[in-house]
Amino acid sequence: MNKEFYVKFSSLAEMFMPLIIFLIVLLVGFIIKKIILSRLLRWAKKTSTQLDDIIVQAAKSPLTVICLMLALYFALQFSKLPENIVQVMSKSTLILGIIAAVLALANLLSGVIKLYASRIDSALPVTSLTQNIARVFVFSIGALIILNSLGISITPILATLGVGGLAVALALQDTLTNLFAGFHITVAKQIRVGDYIKLESGEEGYVVDINWRSTKIKMLSNNLVLIPNDKLNKAIVINYYLPDKEMAVLVDLGVHYKSDLGKVEKVTCEVVRSVMKEVNGGVDYFEPFIRYHTFSDSCIKFTVILRVKEFADQYLIKHEFIKRLHKRYTQEGINIPYPIMTINYEQEKSG
Repeated sequence: MNKEFYVKFSSLAEMFMPLIIFLIVLLVGFIIKKIILSRLLRWAKKTSTQLDDIIVQAAKSPLTVICLMLALYFALQFSKLPENIVQVMSKSTLILGIIAAVLALANLLSGVIKLYASRIDSALPVTSLTQNIARVFVFSIGALIILNSLGISITPILATLGVGGLAVALALQDTLTNLFAGFHITVAKQIRVGDYIKLESGEEGYVVDINWRSTKIKMLSNNLVLIPNDKLNKAIVINYYLPDKEMAVLVDLGVHYKSDLGKVEKVTCEVVRSVMKEVNGGVDYFEPFIRYHTFSDSCIKFTVILRVKEFADQYLIKHEFIKRLHKRYTQEGINIPYPIMTINYEQEKSG
């Protein structure tokens, strides 16, 4: 009886031992991973460079795969599975190792692109499109390595992809058009993430992302506009951030015909200087000026030229300028007339 019990216990132990070892190694691996990552994160936060933070973040997913790979490897060492199954599991372990390396490289490359591309003028601008292209490239190389490690020849696959690529291109013509248009927009740098743009159709706002299909524009009203890359590539666009963020702001005004135009110019420029120096968004070193240009029905019209640091600053600048100018004109006795029309009866009689 004891012998039979011992035989059954031994057979059950042999059966479940690989599973138990797998779970133990996996649990120990996750604990070690958590300890290592927490210490690395604390160390990375103390350094001035961001590269170590990127490396630590890139290692999170690969470390999980490595834990699975080690658990599977040690479980196989204590298993008595048939040789063909062991070989399959061994290849699976190898594939897990390749996946871990690919994940690490993809995450690292994406992080490095995001960190350094914006600092180098000649580099590819950072968008989700450029990061996804880098990831797809790395994953494609990894897939080919996995297939090759499984003994599958990749030459016929590449040939098949080359022939089938034409059919795919025809089926996904619109998608590919937007993809290449987005790539052109990104490389040309005429529209960049963060720029404030306005389309000929009227939509305007900040560019928040350029992906494989569309460009996202966040309007000042906090709404999101999605524009297909192909349409954006063909549209007439005003980029208020090129060649510089600073821009001129024009305010049209008018004063009475009896006004002293020299005094009007002096007072107006004084108000502009105070606004430029005291209101956020004004360019304090800018020397303001006005230009008279029209004898209208009720007043002499002129344009005041101000300057702001970026597009959105103009609203507060105009607001403060009009308030202060109205108050100063009232103090100086400068009249801004209502729109009126005067009929000269004497001139009509003489005619």
